[in-house]
Amino acid sequence: MALLVAQILHGLVGLVRSPVSATLPQIGSRLFLTWGILWSFPETHSHILVTSLVISWSITEIIRYSFFGMKEAFGFAPSWLLWLRYSTFMVLYPTVRSGLIYIEVGLIYIALPYMKASEKYCLRMPNKWNFSFDFFYASILSLAVYVPGSPHMFTYMLAQRKKALAKAKAA
Repeated sequence: MALLVAQILHGLVGLVRSPVSATLPQIGSRLFLTWGILWSFPETHSHILVTSLVISWSITEIIRYSFFGMKEAFGFAPSWLLWLRYSTFMVLYPTVRSGLIYIEVGLIYIALPYMKASEKYCLRMPNKWNFSFDFFYASILSLAVYVPGSPHMFTYMLAQRKKALAKAKAA
């Protein structure tokens, strides 16, 4: 999961056409959930939402990398795989992204009591940097960003789908 940072870097240096403004929130949320929540708070592992998250992410990545692998190996991808690549989000997104309200937001919410109790990743004052940070409150802030961010990402993905499928139809 940590290697996903490379996707952001690839966008920054122009190796891929994906805009960083779309890639950063997607990769950032995955890294936050993987490292900030699941790895940091093992108490969350047994929750059913973890299973839903892993299944949704796995389906997404299997389709995505199959599509890119076919394009790299053969110079094209079958139309059914193109359609899956740009359409499965419409089912999976409500369970993962907009369902951030359901799965990702749910996992953050489940971890909040453990964050508060452990004070993990908190920096209290006074300290030599004269700076304070509380992971619990930063996580609550992230919840506030997820809600308005989800419709924006969904709309972006719909536009990408329309463009990719129209381009394939014209070819």
